Amino acid sequence: MFTALMCSLLLVAQASHADEPMAVIVSGTDSIKPMQLADIGLIYLRKKLYWPNGKPVHPANLPTQHPLRRQFSRQLLGGLPESQVEYWNEQYFHGISPPHVVGSSEGMLRYVAETSGAIGYVAACAVDKRVKVLFWLDADGRRSERPECADATPQ
Repeated sequence: MFTALMCSLLLVAQASHADEPMAVIVSGTDSIKPMQLADIGLIYLRKKLYWPNGKPVHPANLPTQHPLRRQFSRQLLGGLPESQVEYWNEQYFHGISPPHVVGSSEGMLRYVAETSGAIGYVAACAVDKRVKVLFWLDADGRRSERPECADATPQ
């Protein structure tokens, strides 16, 4: 009974954050030009390692079970994080590590703000002045306009 209750609460908590608008963010001090969604996928698969200005890219992910990570992976990488395990095992064999993982949205904001060349994602309403928005994504994974709750504009 207790286990079933905990599972139900977990599903409700995940559903409340699932498929919400998000922002793809970079450091407030970096001057990164707008790019295609496909480029973001290449960055997160570590197939694109440098920004156009030659600076190394430092992508960051939220934990595997975080609803935004699952949404981001599904929309931009074509599957849930669990489906990418074999890919990362093969990449690791070739000396390529997966993106850095931070523990929370606040951790993501701090990492991106303090790491030159970093890129990450947070819920649209979590954006603050420490980071720049590269672009907004709606709940379906398409580029969108700034949500009402956000006070930052894309570069």
